[in-house]
Amino acid sequence: MTPDILCIGSVLWDIIGRSPTSMRLGSDVPGRITRLPGGVAMNIAMTLRRFGMTPALLTAIGRDAEGDELVAACDRLGLVTGMVYRSDDLPTDRYMGIEGANGLIAAIADAHSLEAAGDKILRPLADGRLGTPEAPWTGPIALDGNLTEGLLADIAASPLFAAADLRVAPASPGKAGRLLPLLDHPSATLYVNLEEANILARSEAPTAPEAAEALLARGAGRVLVTDGGEPAAEGRRGAGVVTGQPPKVLVTRVTGAGDTFMAAHLVAERRGADRQPALDEALRAAATYVSGDIGS
Repeated sequence: MTPDILCIGSVLWDIIGRSPTSMRLGSDVPGRITRLPGGVAMNIAMTLRRFGMTPALLTAIGRDAEGDELVAACDRLGLVTGMVYRSDDLPTDRYMGIEGANGLIAAIADAHSLEAAGDKILRPLADGRLGTPEAPWTGPIALDGNLTEGLLADIAASPLFAAADLRVAPASPGKAGRLLPLLDHPSATLYVNLEEANILARSEAPTAPEAAEALLARGAGRVLVTDGGEPAAEGRRGAGVVTGQPPKVLVTRVTGAGDTFMAAHLVAERRGADRQPALDEALRAAATYVSGDIGS
């Protein structure tokens, strides 16, 4: 298969414990524990595939049993895995999260193998399989913030990414600061939540529209800021900010919601949607996702 979008970043096993009851520190409650393919790049790729695109994964996956299972799962989903960097000495990454009716309680992301692999995952962009420095990839790229700060800084200055439609998402608020080198990249669109936006903008904006304004003031070219069930915003340098209201739904899961929002927005724009319709479509897709069955 020939890819029409590249998803660069974490592809790992999501181990998620979910309970339909509210939880606090020390809670011990019944629920369900699932293991599913996950990671920011993977979640985006799966959503893009459901919307009819053909994503290729650029990531690091170990040559262990868990890695073999993960690659097989990606293949079954119709994702292009032929350019994945398979490491002999790095284990397959994992993420563990606990979710209750009151949202994400705690999570640990073990993406150390992706970080250790570094720029090895980008080789197909330089060796002719997907592009070269002289003839770089010109299509869309979904890039996640699980990469190291140094590698993200290299990407910001690299000719391999100069012609791409670059869509960027932090892996978590704790890693949002890694995206600073990409803040003013001429072709980058940043997808962040309110907390991440304030970290990047060094602001204390109380709403997504105000956070979008703060990011634009800090030099961002284009941003999308979400805030759970509160209004979201899309801002463009020189064109101001538009807002959208997420549909009201019963939230049964949260891990992967931002990735679904990003993928749905990208697809809407690839189909020719203008700013407001693309934002509204992405909010509907994210709402549908978070209201999914607790056991899924």
